[in-house]
Amino acid sequence: MRILHKNLCLLIVMLLGCPISILAQNKTITGTVRDAMDVVIGASVSVKGSSNGTITDMDGNYTLTVSPADKELTISFIGYDTQIITIGNQTRIDVMLRESSHMLDEVVAIGYAKVKRRDLTGSSVSVGADELRMSPVTTAAQALAGKAAGVQIVTASGAPGADINITVRGGTSITQGTDPLYIVDGFQMENGLQNVDINDIESIDVMKDASATAIYGARGSNGVILITTKSGKSGKTEVSCNGFVSFDRLGKKLNLLGVEDYVKYQYEF
Repeated sequence: MRILHKNLCLLIVMLLGCPISILAQNKTITGTVRDAMDVVIGASVSVKGSSNGTITDMDGNYTLTVSPADKELTISFIGYDTQIITIGNQTRIDVMLRESSHMLDEVVAIGYAKVKRRDLTGSSVSVGADELRMSPVTTAAQALAGKAAGVQIVTASGAPGADINITVRGGTSITQGTDPLYIVDGFQMENGLQNVDINDIESIDVMKDASATAIYGARGSNGVILITTKSGKSGKTEVSCNGFVSFDRLGKKLNLLGVEDYVKYQYEF
């Protein structure tokens, strides 16, 4: 009887000690989530495949308790690529998030801000750098031709290097100009599509309806073309080269009067 009582007490002690032993194996992981510019506030940090997670604070820091069975952490935030980090024996894991290239087409620049396309009520169209560089042309105005609905791009004449006339949804004035308003990185610029190098453009957004006047006033009544140029990004240095050769010539040259013949004509007239 005494032996049975002793064994029963030993079993109870072992059962009570198991949770304590398991709890002692859990560990706390800390770290900071950043992007190329600053810390990321509100980023989600969770154990992959479970509901155990947290978010980063105002300083980009997080604290998360994990069990021995947890193998990987998932770090995510809107507009950034999701990172999956192996926990291993680490107790501090700092994460650098990279901007997601797949999110570029879902964001549209409108004046001094950017909104998601599904939240935009006005009529607009976006053309990215990938579409522009596929055209073997010298200016962004030529590359935009045929890629933006409602935007008419017409060459003034057949001469090489002739001016290009751009109208958004046709001319809206008989006596005044019909040129759209060009905004390059938040600043107004005349003939922005021709003055900015096509290789420096990240995206082109065209605001085509009357909602543009709510931001830019009457100057935006002919439409607004917003040009966003490329900027530096974190990571390895990349060097690219894109080149082509083209020749322009008149399709048909008219037989015009020379200087001497023109003078004689004026004299006879």
